[in-house]
Amino acid sequence: MHPAFPDALPSTPCHLNGEYLPLRDARISVLDRGFIFGDGVYEVVPVYDGHLFCFEEHMARLARSLDELRIPNPHELAGWRAIAQRLVREAPPAATQGLYFQVTRGVAMRDHAMPTGLAPTVFAMLNPLRPVPAEVRARGVACVSAEDFRWQKAHIKATSLLGAVLARQISVEAGAAETVMFRGDLLSEASSSNVWVVKDGRVSGPQADHRVLRGIRYGLLERLCARHGIPFALRDITREEVRQADELLLSSASKEVLPVTRLDGQPVGKGVPGPIYDCLYAAYQEAKQAAAA
Repeated sequence: MHPAFPDALPSTPCHLNGEYLPLRDARISVLDRGFIFGDGVYEVVPVYDGHLFCFEEHMARLARSLDELRIPNPHELAGWRAIAQRLVREAPPAATQGLYFQVTRGVAMRDHAMPTGLAPTVFAMLNPLRPVPAEVRARGVACVSAEDFRWQKAHIKATSLLGAVLARQISVEAGAAETVMFRGDLLSEASSSNVWVVKDGRVSGPQADHRVLRGIRYGLLERLCARHGIPFALRDITREEVRQADELLLSSASKEVLPVTRLDGQPVGKGVPGPIYDCLYAAYQEAKQAAAA
């Protein structure tokens, strides 16, 4: 049966507008602006052995995205946490999960202008978060590059992800793990990851402006670098700097931190995961353990 049919969907619990129900039974209006326009925002919070990871940072970014779209935040931090904890408590146990939150502007007759006074649609569910296999980490991944053809407000974690879908498909069709994108001569990000350049023991990332979604790992990697004495900077990074990098790293909720060892068919640095990656990956695992303590 095609997975679009309700009976083929899992019965794991989800949250929809204050109600907890099986995912297969959740319904929204066809006039929800998230469905019609992609007029909404989302977050994915990692959950390790039942423990929320960087939850406050994720909720702070959710609040920023809502502010940018002028959608009222339907919950305080405590309210979001209560939803998260109940879903984690009631879902089948798993070592690694992704807690997905989505908030749309709500339901209204189709009109591009932003209507006021709507009740936002609030949805949350837990999904498996597949860890990167150890053998993939050991060799690193291959990526391809492309022009960043998405809109100019990449700092909003919006549900309208067609640009990211098209960008990711470039790497899928090339048999690569990700699509590293550039706006003109400057590095922006990958289709669903942030990108980091390592040169001479220094970690650099693109400035956190409208061109880039400031991933939660922006702050986390900065803290991990500081803890281990690794210089860290956010700045404009050119294509040539990416090509000449000693190491190239991806970061996201699912990838954590992941080494890129080939870009457009050419080796990155020595073509193997490097010492900065090894250090940051180990530090990341320590941070996960500390969060669960």
